[in-house]
Amino acid sequence: MGQRSATLLWRVGIAAVLITAIGVLPWLSHTDPALTVLKARSADRDPTPEVLADIRAQLGLDQGSLDLLGNWLGGLWRGDAGRSWISGSEVTPAVLQALGVSLLLMAVALAVAVGTAALICARTLWLGARRRLDGRRAGGSGSALLAALPEFLTASVLATVVGVQLGWLPALGWYGFRWTILPALALGLPAGAVLGRLLDDLLPGAFAEPWATAATARGLPGRTVARQALRRCLPGLLPNTGLFVVGITGGAVTVEQIYDIPGLGRTTLQAALAQDLPVLQAGTIALVLLAAVAAGAAHLLTRLLIGPALRDGALPSLHRPAPPAHRLLPFVYVGLLVTVIAVGLPRDPLALDTAERLTAPSAAHPFGTDALGRDILARVAHGALDTLFLALAITAVTLLTGLALGLLPRLSGPVVDTVTALPPVLVALLVTAIVGSGSSTPALAVAAVAWTPLAAHTSALLRQERAALHLTATRALGAGRWYLLRHELLPAVLPPVTRHALLRLPGVALALASLAFLGLGAQPPSPEWGLLLAENQPYAERAPWAVLAPAAVLALLGALAVTAAGGIRRRERTAAPEVPDVPEKQPEPRELVTAG
Repeated sequence: MGQRSATLLWRVGIAAVLITAIGVLPWLSHTDPALTVLKARSADRDPTPEVLADIRAQLGLDQGSLDLLGNWLGGLWRGDAGRSWISGSEVTPAVLQALGVSLLLMAVALAVAVGTAALICARTLWLGARRRLDGRRAGGSGSALLAALPEFLTASVLATVVGVQLGWLPALGWYGFRWTILPALALGLPAGAVLGRLLDDLLPGAFAEPWATAATARGLPGRTVARQALRRCLPGLLPNTGLFVVGITGGAVTVEQIYDIPGLGRTTLQAALAQDLPVLQAGTIALVLLAAVAAGAAHLLTRLLIGPALRDGALPSLHRPAPPAHRLLPFVYVGLLVTVIAVGLPRDPLALDTAERLTAPSAAHPFGTDALGRDILARVAHGALDTLFLALAITAVTLLTGLALGLLPRLSGPVVDTVTALPPVLVALLVTAIVGSGSSTPALAVAAVAWTPLAAHTSALLRQERAALHLTATRALGAGRWYLLRHELLPAVLPPVTRHALLRLPGVALALASLAFLGLGAQPPSPEWGLLLAENQPYAERAPWAVLAPAAVLALLGALAVTAAGGIRRRERTAAPEVPDVPEKQPEPRELVTAG
């Protein structure tokens, strides 16, 4: 009971710090909130001292940031979130309506993600049900290509082709269920690809457990064994599924912008850009509460699925030695990527030729040209240097951070839930307010949120690994917690989390691309891949090669990341590990592994 109270207080404290930071955001960024509100209300009106003074009086800005925040919190206890600084309407009904829109979109997108993950795992389930998984190698190039699809690019292509050209589904607005299908596809396909890869990584270990062999020997149908194997693996994925739920709800800003959806992510973005603090604070609280509910539901489902086994330490380990991945594919992808870069680097990425605007691929321009007549191959090659190094650096930092904090779930759990609830755009604005704008701001914003799924994955796997039978036996022989951590827990957890980090390498580049798409990332004339997609997206219908070229190279990076990750496997020991001498007395409870 004491631990639960401490965790609750920790969550409330983090939320309070977040709301306070948002409440003083204009003052942190050294901007005049009255001027920002005036521009949002009427861009053509002159910001005279009289006009600005009138706005300050209306909003009570002269009271100071902390007094404004205190007044707003005082009304929040009565269900009154104040009035919008821009429209003057009540905040609570508007935020609840936006939340309802986002929850519906999230539900449909989650159904798409589950269906996509099921398709990716279908082959493994089929082989496992028939006891034919021996020797199966890790793959996943197809799912990597799907996971590497930029959400805003997928949304634009679906809206243009399916919505406008074919007319099968509505491509703009929000008037009913039919309007959710295209944006749900854009959100659910990449999320489902990532979840499917993580699940496909765990299933072979579940089918190799003794219960599966015994069930098959007793003549149970293969579909029953497959269903139980799926249930066995779900607890390790539930925390990340909860993160996807929250991320789809609050982080679908670009998709909501493209389809003109009045969801919570878009509402929060518009409030952040206009410094409409009442709306921004109410939207953030709604996202934080949603994250807490999702985390609680994931924890409850985990307890329902394998609670007794976790309590009694009766779980086998899912992370056993596995067959090596395809050794040739990573070199093929590396060769293709290096070839593209080597051929494009000698070309000038900034050379303009207006007579060659949006020309199709040819011998002179293998990837075609953009709207200014610049060679796309040159821009892709030069942008690769910045994009790849930056994405690799962020991935390495987030992997180390996720592992370190994932080993301390009581400390990191509330932080993960809170950080995940924040749209990346809002994080970028907060980072800009604290450290100022610059080329490093997008990287800091992405790194501030990209570690959370790795920490959640580490905590979930560690919780199950601590309950493994072999760990219980090793602990009974007198092994201390540091020995268990170094020789048992980390060797089991590190490979799957590293593969997860590599799987998210294209996602890091996509996060940078999303910020560029919204004008918060790299700025022209930089050839950064995200900016290339953002610049050429309006011409996707007329000149599809302008967006397909950088998207294809980004997908190639995803395939390389996943196939390379397949080679990171736990190796089987050739000899039994040396265990410390058995002490004369039983180890004290403090010697047991608690991992935080």
